[in-house]
Amino acid sequence: MPIPDLDAAALETLLAAAVAAPSIHNTQPWRFRLNPANQLLEVRAAPERSLPLADPDGRAQHLSVGAAVFNIRLAAVRLGWHPGVRLLPDPGEPELLAAIQLSRPPRPEDSRPAEPDLYAAIARRHTSRMPFTGRPVPDPVVAELAVAAHVEGARLHMPDFVGIRRLLRLTAIGEARNHASPARTAETRSWITRPGTDTPYGIPVTALGPADAAGRMPMRDFTGPLPALHLPALRFERHAQVALLWTSHDRPEDRLRAGQALQHVLLTATVHGVRTSLLHQAMEWPDLRAAGSLPQQQCHPQVLIRFGYGPDGGRTPRASAQTTPRSAEATDSTRLPRDTGPAT
Repeated sequence: MPIPDLDAAALETLLAAAVAAPSIHNTQPWRFRLNPANQLLEVRAAPERSLPLADPDGRAQHLSVGAAVFNIRLAAVRLGWHPGVRLLPDPGEPELLAAIQLSRPPRPEDSRPAEPDLYAAIARRHTSRMPFTGRPVPDPVVAELAVAAHVEGARLHMPDFVGIRRLLRLTAIGEARNHASPARTAETRSWITRPGTDTPYGIPVTALGPADAAGRMPMRDFTGPLPALHLPALRFERHAQVALLWTSHDRPEDRLRAGQALQHVLLTATVHGVRTSLLHQAMEWPDLRAAGSLPQQQCHPQVLIRFGYGPDGGRTPRASAQTTPRSAEATDSTRLPRDTGPAT
């Protein structure tokens, strides 16, 4: 069977899908390189778009890149290729996180059973930082989310009421610690973009959400001590539904698999009309992350997912899909000013 041509339109389709993946603070910490001779697409880390304080060991960056790899897989299949993925293919190049070989599709008898059109959900998936209705997501959908994580080599734990309170409490502690650190507050706030700017990185003020007026849902405060940017507090759902994405090991390749699992879960939720947001604050503190592990399990928490029904999330910008994303170092005119207080 002949391999489809990898023309400019096909390449744009692949990269447009890749950059639509979620990333912490919309840093989009990836670079792409194509070898047209053998149709090998490399995905590399972009160190200049890292978060030294919130993500010192690059764990969240690996999750983000893994999510982009999953989107490339979906787009490649849609275009008629079989995407063979190798994680961390070259020990001598630590920034090379994945290589995707585009080859002829498998024989029909080797194909996996049909699943919902996850590719179409890529463009519809947005993080929603708004309150949800509180209407529970049906058990069959929740089970499908768990299967989506499992097939990618991760696990999705659905805690009971006591477990939800424990995970949200750890998240609230992480949020309080972040808020108390001028350096971390400055790092987070530096990725909030001013209205009218054209930077493709960071989170626009219009995509931020309110705080929970009841104080139960520990949503991240991106704006810090800038009250003019705060939205009025609203009441969030009284009974939250959250899921803990975890892996049995915590090697770089496990984090990349967790990123693919995360995107598989988020797109599956989107197909079913379920909104999602990520609660990552506890994952940014080693002791809180360890406290979020499951008893009697070799469990390494990766991210907490809040899900339910409610308004669609605001769109965030993306770098051009036509070329390798350029450096994300924005000028002072496109970012909110940094705090000038002492680092902690």
